[in-house]
Amino acid sequence: MESKEGFFSMVHEVARLIPEGRVTSYGAIAKYLGAARSARMVGWAMNSSFSIVSPVPAHRVVNAQGFLTGADQFPESRMMERLLQKEGLEINDNRVQNFSKVFWDPSDELNL
Repeated sequence: MESKEGFFSMVHEVARLIPEGRVTSYGAIAKYLGAARSARMVGWAMNSSFSIVSPVPAHRVVNAQGFLTGADQFPESRMMERLLQKEGLEINDNRVQNFSKVFWDPSDELNL
């Protein structure tokens, strides 16, 4: 596997491709990058994305059941939820509603 920085950079590039109003999961990004067992590392990459100059829409990456598990990493309380709602997503009890409908799978969507 590449260096941690190289992997994080690839994660950030995939996250930048998630369309507005859609979400993906840590595991889906890991699988797309050929590191299916590295969902946790994708989460660490999302945590580091706040210091990146080129914006990374970390709010669009949730866990495999649609829960906003990364919400505590955002600078403000409920910021992740507000950003997703601004994009038209419904959030209830810290979970994306209609998850399967708004799920964006990079393995299906990207031909890179």
